[in-house]
Formats: sequence, C-alpha cells, structure tokens
Amino acid sequence: MPMPVFEEYDPAGDCPCQGCAHHRRALARARAIPLRDGGHPAARGARRALVLATAAGVVLGGGGSAAVAAAKPSPGPGPVAHDDPGTPQGGRAPLHGPKAGPAGSPGAPAAPAAARKRLDRATIINRAKLWLDAKVPYSMSDYWTDGYRQDCSGYVSMVWNLGTNEWTGSLDKFATRITKEELLPGDMLLFHNPADPNKGSHVTLFGGWVDETRTHYIAYEQTRPTTRKLATPYGYWNNAAKYIPYRYNGVVGGVDTPGPPAEGSIAFPGAAKFGPGQSNEHIARLGRMLVDRGGSRFYPQGVPMEWTESARLATQAFQRAQGWTGADADGLPGEHTWRLLVNRQGKDIPPTVGGGGSPGPGGVRAYPGASVFRPGSSHEAITALGRQLVKKGFGKYYRSGPGPRWGEADRRNVEAFQRAQGWRGAAADGYPGPETWRRLFA
Repeated sequence: MPMPVFEEYDPAGDCPCQGCAHHRRALARARAIPLRDGGHPAARGARRALVLATAAGVVLGGGGSAAVAAAKPSPGPGPVAHDDPGTPQGGRAPLHGPKAGPAGSPGAPAAPAAARKRLDRATIINRAKLWLDAKVPYSMSDYWTDGYRQDCSGYVSMVWNLGTNEWTGSLDKFATRITKEELLPGDMLLFHNPADPNKGSHVTLFGGWVDETRTHYIAYEQTRPTTRKLATPYGYWNNAAKYIPYRYNGVVGGVDTPGPPAEGSIAFPGAAKFGPGQSNEHIARLGRMLVDRGGSRFYPQGVPMEWTESARLATQAFQRAQGWTGADADGLPGEHTWRLLVNRQGKDIPPTVGGGGSPGPGGVRAYPGASVFRPGSSHEAITALGRQLVKKGFGKYYRSGPGPRWGEADRRNVEAFQRAQGWRGAAADGYPGPETWRRLFA
C-alpha cells in the first residue's frame, strides 16, 4: 500500500518585496524545503494546512502508483534571466474578470477544434504582439484585462484565443504534434515536465526562423519581467531537446516562406536603420553576420532585432579588425562595413586574447561570454571582474580575494553595481552581461 505524502502548504502571493520574491523562487526550485516562521508581515498570519495526497493521486501525467519524490534544493544561484522561463505556472481555469463570459471548468476536457474560433497565422502573431506592446508583467496568479493569466501558458491560451486559461499539461490537447521541419509562425514549442510541472515546464510561440541554418528562431513568450520577443536557440536556452513542436488545431492557411536571398545580393539598407532606438530585421541580419565573422562573444543570449550596445561593440570590433580608427570605427555600420560583411570580405574579428583579460574595442576588456559566470566556473576574467568591482567600490561582499572561481560574493557585488545603475528585476540579477561589463571597464 503506498504511503501518503504530506506537504506543507503556504498560500501563494505576488508580493513584490525581496523576501517574498526570494521565497517564491525557492519554492519553485525545491518544493520540499520546509516553510519557516516569520517572513513578510502579510504572510505571518497565513493559515498553513497539511495537504494529504496519495502517490497515485498526485503524479501528473504519470501512470500507476509511482511515489512522489521530494525535490532536492538547487545548488547555488540559478541561470541568468534569459535562460530561466520563470516557472512555476498556474493551472487550468476559466477566463477571469467581467469580460470572461462562459468558460469551461478547470477540470473539463478540451473543447473540439470545430467549437473554437479558427485563426489564420497573421492573426495569431498579431495577438502575440498585443501583450508584447503592452509589456504585460509575468504572474502566475494575476490576470490581464482580456481575462488570461499572465504566465507562459496563459499567454499561448490568449494568442490562440482558446477561451480558457490552459497550462503546459493541457495545451497539447488543442494541438497536433509536428516536426521541426514543419514549424510555421503561430505554432508552439512545449516542454511539460509531468514529474514536477513547476520545474522546467514552459511554452513559447514560434515566430519564424532567424536564418536558413534553423538553429535559432524568434520566440514570443511570457516570462519575467514582461512579455518578450527574442532570437532563441532551438528548442530553448535549456532543456532544448525536451521542447516539442505543436500546431494549433484551429489554425487556417499557411504563410509565404520564401528562402532568404543570397547575402551578396542584399543592398545596404541605410544608416538610419541602425543606432539607439531602432528595431528591425536589418539589425538582426547584421548581428548574424558579425557572429559568423567571430563576434559571438558579443551576443551571449542570441541576436535580437533591437539595437543594443552589444551590436555597437561587435560592429566596432569588426571595423577595428580592418585597421580602421576614429570615425571609421564608431560601431555604426556604413555601406563599406556592410559590403565587407555580406560578401565575406575583409578580416574576421580576432578572438579574445588571454581569456578575457586583454583590452577589447575602445580600450574596454572584451566581454568573455555569459557561460563564464556560472556557479563553480573558474576563469581569469572572473578575477578581472572582481578587481574592477573593488576598484569601483562594489566589493563589500568579498571576505577574501577576489579570485578566479565564480561565487555568491561575485554575484552579490555585481548585483549591487547593477542596482547602482538604476536597473531592477532581471536586469539586476548579479550576472554580468555585455552592458554591465562595458560600464565596469569603461
């Protein structure tokens, strides 16, 4: 006879204070960590209940009488924001609020495709952009004005106009599994972890391939801090092999997907397409060409369509590789820079000498890439980072060192520096990106 499993339960909330935010992250990574007394005043009086469930009744998506294993706490800080989809998520639920109207109960089976509104792909993508433009904040318990829950599965439920708030364990009931080769804009990439749905489960909307290599795609997704659109490695930053492509059963029609023209035939789009505040496909194409010419270290999280400091530094590195200086190497692509890139002419961006310790573009030490700054990683760039933090007055968490091994003291000092720049949320997670690195060494 299976033994019952007890789990202490604490009411969920969305209090934005640091203590509660940290508490929610800890619960997401290790559901078995006992809750402690105290905490935020709003939670002190919360009634705690013991939830009794048999193993057969709590295994989601599993079979038989498999026992529920307690999750082990995560060793050390998690990955950078771009790598973390921001689970946990909410469950199945009707639409929320006065606009909701009739909706099925959370436990009801998915409605047949014929009973739901059919959408073409352009409409699906336009719906995805609604939350993107509104910068809808991530939440597993709040609902946007359209009645959909503000987490990853609620977002796809909204984009597909399902009429209910689904979750990663039910979205596949509304779709048909396809192959990577069949993916078209408006399809989804789904990872559901039935053993622990709050650990890793996530879903993104496929917005099209970044280029003909089909190694990266444009992902629309609901994640912390707000809805985003970003060039993403297939199938995701982590657990890549577990993301399964699906096509919504209510989609109608296809899309025109002509192959990309040969690079040499692409004319320079004009200087106005590049620079602060610009966002377009030409910036993404520039980034892909720079990565192909040795600039991958400037794009540790993939190539976005928005102009960033990474784009300027990568362009400047390519220009300096040609021997250009001054205004000819300002980091803004002109017709000559563009022609060398599209025709694969000129010199490639040289690799970082000395593992990140040598000066890079503009005298700034070259950014070594996000993979260097992970728990347990050892690299001389970490020592250089620590020394610069101390020099700038942000070394108070070091008890010794700094040294070459990445640790929590490094992360907390970086976080303090990022907050001093006025950054908050995912922009101040303690993991240095290209902009943090540039400001430290500028």
